[in-house]
Amino acid sequence: MSAATSQLQPATIAAYAQQLRLLTLGDQFAALAEQAVQEKRSHLSYLEALLGLEVEERQRQRVTRRIVEAHFPKVKTLEEFHFEKAPQIPAALIRNLAEGGYLEGSEPVIFLGEAGTGKTHLATGLAVAACRQQKRVRFTTAAKLVNELLEAKHNDELNRMVQRWLRYELIVIDELGYVAMPEAAAECLFQVIAGRAEAAAVIVTSNLPFSEWTTMFPNARLCKAMLDRLTDQAHIVETGSDSYRFRRTLEKKKTGGQERRDAAKENETGDATGRPDRQSSFPRASWRKIFHENRGPTAKAAKNRKNQERDAPPCFLRKTR
Repeated sequence: MSAATSQLQPATIAAYAQQLRLLTLGDQFAALAEQAVQEKRSHLSYLEALLGLEVEERQRQRVTRRIVEAHFPKVKTLEEFHFEKAPQIPAALIRNLAEGGYLEGSEPVIFLGEAGTGKTHLATGLAVAACRQQKRVRFTTAAKLVNELLEAKHNDELNRMVQRWLRYELIVIDELGYVAMPEAAAECLFQVIAGRAEAAAVIVTSNLPFSEWTTMFPNARLCKAMLDRLTDQAHIVETGSDSYRFRRTLEKKKTGGQERRDAAKENETGDATGRPDRQSSFPRASWRKIFHENRGPTAKAAKNRKNQERDAPPCFLRKTR
């Protein structure tokens, strides 16, 4: 192989990779080729490693795109959830759900509990896990979803909107129950829930026990039908009533109060620790000013006599002496 050919080959391979949209391959083929020569790998081993890098990067980008398209208010993972601080939550069940079996079985997941008990975090964590499995996911609040459905109904586009929400492999409806729904809104929401029943998974979070859902859906018959669809083969997780956010705020307040008490104690023992006291901490110029302003009248009189003696004529000085 001539020197000109060896120099032309990398440029040609990079151009082919660009045309085929194999961006990772185009970036890594040269470095990986040198490594293959040093490790005495076969051509097939080198090609396998190179294509593996391309596949991994495409999967990473696909997962990133799924997470962006899900419209999470904040991306939270199950790895970030402190199960040890919430012993009432079945960690084994949550980790088992994260493997995705409920997605294949189109099984609902319902989180019930008071505000601040981790419902949204757990729902988001399961949804992120689904994105990592390259599932199409969409996160929304109940209020936002209902508003979109009502607006579509007003524009005679309700069927199209409902079909859009049925295409996702998983949807998360957060904060169901925080706001009472008029009957028209509840009917629109029921179309989404009923359309996904036994067809695609849904995760719901609510601060209301099932016995109080009639306060959210005034139509008792519609409320019963909604519960029937949501609870069929559902995984129901109760997160309790102890607010993690409130407990975290109290812990921060307690820690801050202790730090302030420690700081005050250090100030009281400043002399013993070699720290400057309050008087010596004055700037020198300020200290001099305070000294001159607070000198007594005797010092001022002595200064005046000295000035008079300096300015008086010699004869006067001899006479006074």
